[in-house]
Amino acid sequence: METTNGLKKYFTKQLMTWHETENERSLPWKQEKDPYKIWLSEIILQQTRAQQGLPYYIKFTTAYPAIRDMANAIEEDVFRIWQGLGYYNRCKNMLATARLIASEYNGVFPADYDGILALKGIGPYTAAAISSFAYGLPHAVVDGNVYRVLARFFGIAEPSDTTKGKKQFQDLAQELLDAKDSAGYNQAIMDLGATVCTPKTPACQSCPLQEHCVALKQDTISLLPVKSKKLIVKERYFHYLLLHCDGKIWIQKRGPKDIWENLYEPLLVEHDSELDKTGFENHEIIKALGVHNEIEYAGSHNQRLTHRIIKTSFFVLQTDKAIDVPGRDGIWVMRDTLKNFAFPKTVIHFLEKNLYF
Repeated sequence: METTNGLKKYFTKQLMTWHETENERSLPWKQEKDPYKIWLSEIILQQTRAQQGLPYYIKFTTAYPAIRDMANAIEEDVFRIWQGLGYYNRCKNMLATARLIASEYNGVFPADYDGILALKGIGPYTAAAISSFAYGLPHAVVDGNVYRVLARFFGIAEPSDTTKGKKQFQDLAQELLDAKDSAGYNQAIMDLGATVCTPKTPACQSCPLQEHCVALKQDTISLLPVKSKKLIVKERYFHYLLLHCDGKIWIQKRGPKDIWENLYEPLLVEHDSELDKTGFENHEIIKALGVHNEIEYAGSHNQRLTHRIIKTSFFVLQTDKAIDVPGRDGIWVMRDTLKNFAFPKTVIHFLEKNLYF
C-alpha cells in the first residue's frame, strides 16, 4: 500500500485517540518529567520487559532519588541493586554517566538531543525518549515495538536491521510524530506494540489501526517486521567450584571485556565442552589446588543471553584451611555476607536454591 499523506494522518490521529481514551497501561515512569528518572527507566528497559524492570526502577529511585545520589554511590552497591537484570555493561555505563553529569554538568541533564546522545551508554532511541518525555522535543522513538507496528500497518518488507531499513523506519516515524505532543505519541506507539500489536497472537480486533493495516489485510502479520540477519547463538561451558572453609566461601571478581564484568563468582573453570565430575577433578586448575578432599557435584543451570547460552555446572569442595588459588585474585568471605556481593543471575540461582543466602 502506498504510504500517502492521508494514511499517515489517519495513523497518527487514530493512535492518539486510542492513547487518550483506551490506553490503560500504567507504569510509574510514564508521567515522569525528571530526565534523570526517565533516563534511569530507559537504561533498565533496554533488552528488558517493563514488568521485569519495574521492581528495579523502584529500588533505584528509592536508593538514589537524584542523579547526584547515584553519582556518589559505592559501585558495589549499585551493581548489587542491578543484580539479576543482566547485560551488566548497562549498569557500568549508567554509573559512569551519572558521575559525569554530576561533575561536568553540575548535576543537570543536557536538555537537547545531541547533548544527551553524547553521553555514555545512550543511543539514538534513548536520546529521543529522554528528549521527548522530559523536554517535549519532537524526536520520534524507534524501538522493537515501533518497528513492529509500522512494519505491519504499512506493510514494510525492508529488513529493520539493515542501514537502509533503519533509516526508512526512522524517517517514517519522524513523519508520523505528533509534534504538539511528542511524548504522548511516543508513549502511545510503544504501548500499542507492547499490549496490542504484540510479536505473537496480536489483538488485532482491539487495534485502533485495523481498518487500514496491510499485514492484517494480507495475512502477513507473522512475517513482519523482516530481519535479514539470523541470530547465531553460541554455547559456553562454565564449571564453578564453591570452596568452603570454616564458614567462609572463596569468590573472585570477573574482569573486563566479557559477560558479567565486575560481578563476583566462585572459582571458575571454563572449558570447550561440558565436564563430568571426573573430568572436572582432573582439570589442571582443580589439580593445582593440591586439595584431596572429596569434590561433590551440586547441580547445573543454563542461562540464555542474547548471543550465547551459558551452560553451568556447580561443584562443592570443603577444605581444611583457607587456601590460595594459584593464578587467581580472589577473597575468602563469610558465608552470611554473600548477600552483600553482586553475582550473575546463574550464580544467584544456585546460591538461593542451596540456601547460601
